[in-house]
Amino acid sequence: MMKKLLAPALPMTLLAALMIAAPAAAQKPLPAKLPFSPAIRVGDMLYMSGQIGQVPDGMDPHKEGFDAAVKNAMDSIGKILKDNGLDFGHVVKCTVMLDDMADWPRFNTTYVSYFEGKRLPTRSAFGADGLALGAPLEVECLASFK
Repeated sequence: MMKKLLAPALPMTLLAALMIAAPAAAQKPLPAKLPFSPAIRVGDMLYMSGQIGQVPDGMDPHKEGFDAAVKNAMDSIGKILKDNGLDFGHVVKCTVMLDDMADWPRFNTTYVSYFEGKRLPTRSAFGADGLALGAPLEVECLASFK
């Protein structure tokens, strides 16, 4: 019985071992001091680093600047997708981190507009205190080339 269970798993293990992770296309290279790639392609999947929402100078991150920050993060994801020949219709999973969960409804309003006419990806979201560079949000997505 054990041999029957292991046999189908073996080819998948070998296949996974043969897949090579490669940096994906990026519009601009990141500064050398940042310890990550904007995106990595593994097989037919594009794994994107989280994109933080930058708030324009002088704006409150949870008031008038929040909507701009969401747009900034989603536009950054859109650029990575485009650089790799994809669009938001290829996104299969997103993880959303919000500094303040009270911003959840406002986030959703802007977020769904990027998927108009396309199916919504699966998604997880959680509150996170202390995002990079004081950002009010971070969005990380996975996309499929198929």
